[in-house]
Amino acid sequence: MENVLDIIDALAHEKGLSPDNVKVALKNAFIKTAQRLIDEDFVFDAEIDEESKSIRVYQTITVVDDEDDDQLYTEEGDVNQGFIALSRAREEVDPDVDIGDEFQIEHDIESHGRTAAMTLYREIEYHVQRLVEDELYSKYKEKIGTIVNGRVTRVDDKNTTYIEMDEVRAVLPMKSRIKGEVFVVGDVVRAVVRRVNIDKVNGIQIELSRTSPKFLESLLALEVPEIGEGVVLIEKAARIPGERAKIALISTHPQVDPVGATVGVKGVRINAVSDELLGENIDCIEYTTVPELFIARVMSPAIINAVTIEGEADSEENPLKAIVTLPSDQKSKAIGKSGINIRLASMLTGYNIELVEQDGGDAVEGSSKVEEKKDDISSLEALFG
Repeated sequence: MENVLDIIDALAHEKGLSPDNVKVALKNAFIKTAQRLIDEDFVFDAEIDEESKSIRVYQTITVVDDEDDDQLYTEEGDVNQGFIALSRAREEVDPDVDIGDEFQIEHDIESHGRTAAMTLYREIEYHVQRLVEDELYSKYKEKIGTIVNGRVTRVDDKNTTYIEMDEVRAVLPMKSRIKGEVFVVGDVVRAVVRRVNIDKVNGIQIELSRTSPKFLESLLALEVPEIGEGVVLIEKAARIPGERAKIALISTHPQVDPVGATVGVKGVRINAVSDELLGENIDCIEYTTVPELFIARVMSPAIINAVTIEGEADSEENPLKAIVTLPSDQKSKAIGKSGINIRLASMLTGYNIELVEQDGGDAVEGSSKVEEKKDDISSLEALFG
């Protein structure tokens, strides 16, 4: 085939691919076509002539010892077409060949007529498409945990939202939508890339999320210059999507207040993020490596008298316990509506928090004894699903 280099340049330009990668894809297409047309057991290779802009396909055969049955025959006992016995090679090819020498038999794909042209076209289309998907996979794999924008193209009967993003379509499952959120065709949606998969049957699959803590972190990085520039760091984040979130912040500059910078003047910055999250309340806490002090801060708006760490963590399922002592009139604030405050505090700190009233009232554990409303279950499933 002539003008192969022109075809490569055209495909690379049209698909936004590297010319070198397109060359490899085109060679593979020719090799696969030769195997389909001639013999699948043959060892083929392809080579592009830069001067003539043409491509040649050839079969490579290696000379081996007459007694080397492992190379001459397959495990099924069939003749291995990639090797030839020394005696046969000297008789049929060249009397001067030796063991380890290779020789090539060129095959003209075009001589197979219309069938070859159709097969080659399908193979080129397949290999270029795989190359496009591989490039997209690498591109979006690097975007996991970052925000992307897209337009809604379809919402199915399961409320799965399909979003067109430049050259690919992504999926926003209902479990990854904020509770109460409704999208219609044409809406522009922001979400974070949660997962990227690729397979031969379905191609590239991109799953988005608006319930992940990473979405909150990415929105803050866009809205708060100090976070975007790395002056303020988000140490940890926990969310019950659409209801409430807590973020732990730390400043890398002694003159920058991490909480004040994130909230903004009159709350303008944090309110902009909250609006994107359907009014989700966001508590900003200054992070500290002192666990007792950090837990006391995270329990805000409750006023805490003391925090005591007990036991040893066996696993993530059995974390350390923090005994939080507080006045009885602060207990409802510490627990929060439907237990949201204490659950978020446990999620953010990694401690199983137990509340003890100062006057000796009953203890309340952060993750097991707080009664939950049924409506909150979907929010938790969205967070961990």
